Amino acid sequence: MAETTYILALDQGTTSSRALVIDREGQIRSVAQKEFEQIFPKSGWVEHDPNEIWSSQASVAAEAIAKMNISGAQIAALGITNQRETAIVWDRKTGQPIHNAIVWQDRRTSAFCDELKGAGHAEMIQQRTGLVIDAYFSATKVRWILDHVDGARQRAEAGELAFGTVDSWLVWKLTAGRVHATDISNACRTLLFNIHEQKWDDELCELFGVPASMLAEVKGCSETFGVTDTAFLSAEIPIAGIAGDQQAAMFGQMCTEEGMIKNTYGTGCFIVMNTGGKPKHSANNLLTTVAWKLGDKVTYALEGSIFIAGAVVQWLRDGLGCITKSEQVEALAGSVEDNGGVYMVPAFAGLGAPHWDQYARGAIFGITRGTTDGHIARACLESIAFQTKDVLDAMADDAGIPITELRVDGGASINDALMEFQAGLTGVKVIRPETLETTAMGAAFFAGLAVGYWNDLDEIKQIWKQGAAFESHMAPERRAELLKNWRKAVDRVRDWDR
Repeated sequence: MAETTYILALDQGTTSSRALVIDREGQIRSVAQKEFEQIFPKSGWVEHDPNEIWSSQASVAAEAIAKMNISGAQIAALGITNQRETAIVWDRKTGQPIHNAIVWQDRRTSAFCDELKGAGHAEMIQQRTGLVIDAYFSATKVRWILDHVDGARQRAEAGELAFGTVDSWLVWKLTAGRVHATDISNACRTLLFNIHEQKWDDELCELFGVPASMLAEVKGCSETFGVTDTAFLSAEIPIAGIAGDQQAAMFGQMCTEEGMIKNTYGTGCFIVMNTGGKPKHSANNLLTTVAWKLGDKVTYALEGSIFIAGAVVQWLRDGLGCITKSEQVEALAGSVEDNGGVYMVPAFAGLGAPHWDQYARGAIFGITRGTTDGHIARACLESIAFQTKDVLDAMADDAGIPITELRVDGGASINDALMEFQAGLTGVKVIRPETLETTAMGAAFFAGLAVGYWNDLDEIKQIWKQGAAFESHMAPERRAELLKNWRKAVDRVRDWDR
């Protein structure tokens, strides 16, 4: 009798590396996780050690396999999902990074982004890449490394250096340097990739000062990238699925039809709408991006990034000391009937979509002598839903598609009160799946499809199961009043730190 086989999903995130073993029924059989160091050299700078990313990811993979008491030979395929936009540059011969990874949150290249905007490049870049000029994306980070590490630019131009997002780095390490590849969902987040022609753009590479020889081969999300070196789990395992974390979560939520939307409530919120086979230009400061590529078919999406969501709960805990554990926020917010006229705009790192105001700063409005920590906690939670509503309105306008449901995942989605408020504020049904590990599931689904572990999308759709659903019960007048006050508060924080 043949041994039972599984899919191994590597979920390389911003604060931790995780590995999950998933079976044919979509059940998670084993999980291992390890946090790694966050490096803050200066205010607004965020770095990771690429070797620690690799060592933590390799160790949790081995741990997840060991917990199952199985061998690497029982892994049918490996899928990777990763923090996007984080940039790593390494030496092709030694495989050693020439600098720490510059993380997606890093703001050191903001001034260069302002220069590009001032020089009139914004429209051309958005037309080709679907993105806005911002320090968030990878290209300016690569340029910074090449300009600030001795001899790096000359070595890059001589073809000695490789650049990759975290997925590429992991593939390089997993294959012992035999494969330098990325997938289209990560490539399209660099500011160097033309989403219409589906290839690296020479003119953009020149504008950002990134030699084309540094770039990885771009593949689809569900195909074999290579096999792992036998030093990893003592087996040659097909690396068969890759997608950036938000696109993987969207696929894990089975948002496979045009108009379907998911929101991942993590440190920030990432809201992504499937817009089908053609890119839709945003008139509302959303990103036009590639969702995934299956076979020859590319699916596009609109994305809205909210910088501070779950992080506002961490601020209540660590900054204000209102709570000692994050899960206590629901009870504290529930200790009052409503927000008492208090509104919190959590623009700690500026405002993301649809505002893109890097000079906005956080503020709390409407405080009176009667305001309690319960009101502030409630205002903080409600700010997550208000920001989501702003992005959903922009998406509906851009796509010309009415929104009827929102699929949710991520840590804050377990908060029933928040999900009920979200449904009321948006007037749409909010659906939470049984399995909240949608990011890892998406990577697993891509990998499994590529090797025939699952036959087709229809088989995977049977695996996805709805958990809780939240309907809108908010009176239209109440919704209108809340939104009027929220928008007034947002207007007050705009451009604060300029």
